[in-house]
Amino acid sequence: MVDGNQFPLTFTAHNFAVYVYNTRRCTVLYNHYDYTRLYESEDTGPPSSPDYRAKWGISGHVGIRNFPAPADVAWTSLDGTTHQAKIDIGEIFRDRRVRYAVAEEEVAAGRFPQGITPDPLIILEVNDRTLSVFMKAAVPTKELQIPGNRYSDFRDDVVPVWTHTY
Repeated sequence: MVDGNQFPLTFTAHNFAVYVYNTRRCTVLYNHYDYTRLYESEDTGPPSSPDYRAKWGISGHVGIRNFPAPADVAWTSLDGTTHQAKIDIGEIFRDRRVRYAVAEEEVAAGRFPQGITPDPLIILEVNDRTLSVFMKAAVPTKELQIPGNRYSDFRDDVVPVWTHTY
């Protein structure tokens, strides 16, 4: 227990989002939902900027109980190679620990007395031949992240968790 917060922080449900770059086509199915209807039969371009991940949102498909069946990913990389993979989100997060980049002593006091957070966002990125999984969780902080901005009392860093190149 640190400042009234129980660590490690854990989660019982999550949000989920998919971002696709540099593919000729792509399909991602997770929790009976097709996240990639826009990319199924057309090329996707490169990321919009070098810091593109910092621009990812925090919502996605919300309220998914931990954990449905693995995500089914089928895609064609830029070189024309067809790939298929099952990404077991439940196995990747088997400890149910929230991944974040805030030191425990910097987390706002008393916000997590049971150590359970609101649903974090799990992100699956398909980028050419590489699949990556990230977590983004809003973690309240003791100090404002932008001095003078009262709405900046949290961090929501994109934290890499798993990656594989095919």
